[in-house]
Amino acid sequence: MDDCIIIGAGPAGLTAAIYLTRFHLKIRLFDCGSSRAALIPRTHNHAGYPGGVKGTELLRLMLDQAEEFGAVREAAEVTEIRPTGDDFEVRVGDRVFPTRSVLLATGVVNIRPEMDRAVHDEALARGLIRYCPICDGYEVTDKRVGVIGTGDHGMKEALFLRGYTRDVTLIAPGARHELDDACQAKLQEAGIVHVDGPCSPMRIEGEEMVVTTPGGDLAFDSVYPALGSTIRSKLAVAAGARATGEGCLEVDDHQRTSIPGLFAAGDVVKGLDQISHAMGEAGVAATTIRNLLDERRPLWR
Repeated sequence: MDDCIIIGAGPAGLTAAIYLTRFHLKIRLFDCGSSRAALIPRTHNHAGYPGGVKGTELLRLMLDQAEEFGAVREAAEVTEIRPTGDDFEVRVGDRVFPTRSVLLATGVVNIRPEMDRAVHDEALARGLIRYCPICDGYEVTDKRVGVIGTGDHGMKEALFLRGYTRDVTLIAPGARHELDDACQAKLQEAGIVHVDGPCSPMRIEGEEMVVTTPGGDLAFDSVYPALGSTIRSKLAVAAGARATGEGCLEVDDHQRTSIPGLFAAGDVVKGLDQISHAMGEAGVAATTIRNLLDERRPLWR
């Protein structure tokens, strides 16, 4: 039986793997290969990397470090977590793995605008489409920025980006904006233009992202989709863990879910959606897992 099975090999899952293997625990790491961090062209927020680091390179280095201490990552999708008394069974296809604890680090998936996938991926790699203004708002300083979104969420993202540039346009993804009087007043005060949609197709022209709207084409240096995300918490919810209305797993200060022995860290838990924050949660979760298992049976050499 494993001491802990980690589901997800993004920054949270890999950080936990490093901690747990260095606690001399037997772990297993399953990853379906869709970490959002892998989509980052280059992050400049991660301390210790002057000049920034590609998301794929950061994940490679973290996996290499975990493997130094015996962690093994298997490319596979977990289909079920089933509590069995104090322990769990984790199902991967037809295989079942017993474990004393589980850490869910499955993250979230950004909701993409309606556009050709190949065009989207090229634009993302070139910084013409961006998803995290906290991560890379600095890179659009004094540039032309479009925000695809509406309502309170779209308004807040546009206002956040107004701290980097005066040229911000909020574009409705559907036919018309859903902005109440308070939202419109805040946008007007900040000098943010709001344009009705729909806003497709979107295309790359040279170094610009061009958005088609009923009022004509709009060109930007970068476009931020503010369409929300899908939280990948269904495995834990199906096992009985509590989650918010949005689907974020509810955890305490030690990353414990409502099911004893089941932990969660990173973007699947409501937080900043930041690499550093996910890594911090993973360190807390891993240490708590170690202490929990030690209480059940002393972890003596």
